[in-house]
Amino acid sequence: MTLSNGRRYLAIPGPTVVPDRVLAAMHRGSPDIYAGELIAMAEGVLADLRRAAATRAAVAIYVGNGHGAWEAAIANMFSRGDRALVAVTGAFGAGWANAAEGMGVAVERIDFGLHRPADPAAIAAALGADTDRKIRAVLVTHVDTATAVRNDLAAVRAAIDAAGHPALLAVDAVASLGCEALRMDDWGIDVLVAASQKGLMCPPGIGLLWLSDRARTAARDADLRTPYWEFESRADPAEFWHRFGGTPPTHHLYGLREALTMLLHEEGLEAAWARHAVLARAVWAAFDAWGRGGDIALNIAAPGDRSHAVTAARIGGGGAARLRAWCEAVAGVTLGVGIGMAEPDDPARDDFLRVAHMGHVNAHMTLGTLAVMEAGMRALDIPHGPGALDAAAEVVAGAG
Repeated sequence: MTLSNGRRYLAIPGPTVVPDRVLAAMHRGSPDIYAGELIAMAEGVLADLRRAAATRAAVAIYVGNGHGAWEAAIANMFSRGDRALVAVTGAFGAGWANAAEGMGVAVERIDFGLHRPADPAAIAAALGADTDRKIRAVLVTHVDTATAVRNDLAAVRAAIDAAGHPALLAVDAVASLGCEALRMDDWGIDVLVAASQKGLMCPPGIGLLWLSDRARTAARDADLRTPYWEFESRADPAEFWHRFGGTPPTHHLYGLREALTMLLHEEGLEAAWARHAVLARAVWAAFDAWGRGGDIALNIAAPGDRSHAVTAARIGGGGAARLRAWCEAVAGVTLGVGIGMAEPDDPARDDFLRVAHMGHVNAHMTLGTLAVMEAGMRALDIPHGPGALDAAAEVVAGAG
């Protein structure tokens, strides 16, 4: 027998749950792309995207996903042969480094492993050793979606400044925008990358790039720019279609307009950050209780280093893979796979999973996911400690 009939829940860290209101906003005929409401609406979307990143910086919209936005950032920061310093704290930090290298950038990686954030002192030391000032930018993920680590961006900016180095600070905020406190201007971020399919509650298809005035000045000399990835014509277009390098992503724009209304004008950005923090703590409380009676542990030990958008965890003996399969087949809940935590041919790859609590997620979604997970552990005889659901409920009750 299956209990999965009914509305399924996707508890993976992207694409996330798309609100019915966003889907309804997208369910319409194609608009005129040369005149009318689409043009006026797009200006409001751009203003709200700056508000979402707490910045006055210019923003550009690309038809693409987060990987495309990575390439947009690289193309506008670097010339062939330039160097990048990349703080790697998981698979997505490594992925951005690989993308830069594939585009002709000389990449220096500092690998901080899979269980801790980047060390600003190590970044400062690497910059201090760059006496010829060849490093053009420091690349860091705010939240590495694979490990669920959250990096301290203000501390990284302070490390760059302490080293007296002119490098730009470039940040991948694909998994954090709308979910975590993020203040582009206050934290001295020069280049910010995001996408539509996580905290912005839209389907995949839009990549986003913000450039500070300093980054825009530096970008004028970047010879990796191509007509499509080039930023300036999108930020300051002569014609409307220049904003998108061609035909705009019409229906995505309608959906994004509705999502930004929900996030910024109804809930409020700081309230959304607080909601994500509470739901994250509820998940951590459950895992802490489960871990007191089994081979179960959160990937990031220190709460201050954990993401509020996604939780990565280990359930030993292949328990994570077995639990994921049970939750999906029997209960209609899809948990995230572990990414980059073990080599593909290593049986330990079955020990990792991720629970997303980002975007259009509320208490009953998160508590329901945890309850399904506990039911699965019981059904599969996965050893675990008691009291997880009580602990999670206590977190939610205290916040309410």
